[in-house]
Amino acid sequence: MQFTGRRRKLTVHPQNELYGHCLQLYGQPPLENISLSEFETFAVERLKLLKTVENLGVSFVKMSEQYSKKLHAEISGLNFPFRPEVVRECSTGPSEYEKRRKDHISHFILRLAYCQTEDLRRWFIQQEMDLFRHRFTDLLPKYKTEFLHRNNLKYDTVRLYWKRLMLISTFALVQVPFQDALDLVRTRKVFLQGGYAYIPHQDIVTIVLNDFRTRLSKALALTARSLPAVQSDERLQPLLNHLSHAYVGQDYSIQKNIGKVSLEQIDALSAKSFPLCMRQLHKALRDSHHLRHGGRMQYGLFLKGIGLTLEQALQFWRSEFIRGKVDADKFDKAYAYSIRHMFGKEGKRTDYTPYSCMKVILSNPPSQGDYHGCPFRHSDPELLKQKLQSYKLSPSGIIQILDLVKGMHYQLACQKYFELTHNIEDAGFSLNHPNQYFMESQKLLSGGKDIKKEVEMPQKVQENAAANGASVQPQPNTTQAEEEMGDLDSYFLDE
Repeated sequence: MQFTGRRRKLTVHPQNELYGHCLQLYGQPPLENISLSEFETFAVERLKLLKTVENLGVSFVKMSEQYSKKLHAEISGLNFPFRPEVVRECSTGPSEYEKRRKDHISHFILRLAYCQTEDLRRWFIQQEMDLFRHRFTDLLPKYKTEFLHRNNLKYDTVRLYWKRLMLISTFALVQVPFQDALDLVRTRKVFLQGGYAYIPHQDIVTIVLNDFRTRLSKALALTARSLPAVQSDERLQPLLNHLSHAYVGQDYSIQKNIGKVSLEQIDALSAKSFPLCMRQLHKALRDSHHLRHGGRMQYGLFLKGIGLTLEQALQFWRSEFIRGKVDADKFDKAYAYSIRHMFGKEGKRTDYTPYSCMKVILSNPPSQGDYHGCPFRHSDPELLKQKLQSYKLSPSGIIQILDLVKGMHYQLACQKYFELTHNIEDAGFSLNHPNQYFMESQKLLSGGKDIKKEVEMPQKVQENAAANGASVQPQPNTTQAEEEMGDLDSYFLDE
């Protein structure tokens, strides 16, 4: 008998099926609508997670106990999925389903941001692979098998009877073409025969990881082709452009440190507490009594962030420029306005913030005659080596820095520079900002105390004694900050 009326169908919600496992290959893009604030929050928090993956991967042996413990804590702290099954939680935090949804959506958002250049794609793939390896390895065997079945990853399992030199192996092995297991071949962890590699089940993560890398690499290439259509959306373009060099750490704005540094201290501070990029700019300014556009912006905002007031900044730049080819009248006409604008006293009256490491590294590379940028990123390795030698760093320390530079870990190279110049084994923080370098240096040199406030400075901001309190913000106004910074660029005119 055949019924033609309505039928009740027992269907599984596609989203529930998609988030049925805590780990994904990210083959299916999200189809739901989300708000712009959620879009940016998800992206910033995943970016923080990938930055942690990068830092831990250089600071510790990957997959070591300490590495895994710290990474697990970061995954849990940022509310990304780490449980193999969905648990109905009584706490007020997000459910496991919500964490998996966030993991899925945030991955695809960063795909859009990091598909734009080869360097960005390479960085994104490496960090996602390291994160995937940790999460897959952390699974129990039954959940690994479930993951393989869900993603249609089928590998032939065989029992290989191999008698040689009185050794007999009868345990189950995975058979794959040897070119799919080159990493294991190189470390001699497989048995090769007839063009196939036979792999113990505990090492299957290498094969899965290669599959993940291939899929992600192809997906990023496809995303890059369709990016113009996405960038035509005026809501998304500024967000995506910002995310590729976003700073997601503490806000080092002047309101927290104003009046804590005198002009007489700057020379001494530059030698002991400035990061190499700012030390280089300070020396160039003292030597030539002038800095070009990029140098004035980078160094000017850094000095503003460590505590120079507007009056101090005007005095500092004027006294240095008039020692060169700029007289006082020309300085007041050509440069003073831009400094007041930087402090929010002209134009839009926006209080601009100092450059982060990512902005220094990725934007406005220096040309001939420029001194801005990141010395670890933009300097010739031999010149960098000579510079480090002139600062009396140990040969072994210089080699460590140059190895990090060669691996394109520029912020970690700067962190190693911090450790060497301060004679410590472990800095105890992840460096993301030049002003963070300065504050951590001062904290270390003063025994954990805050920078001593100068008595002759105005006492307008006595409420800012807790200048070092961390406030990590997934700021919804980062787009506005980028636009304002671009507006500030137009006020700096080179001579």
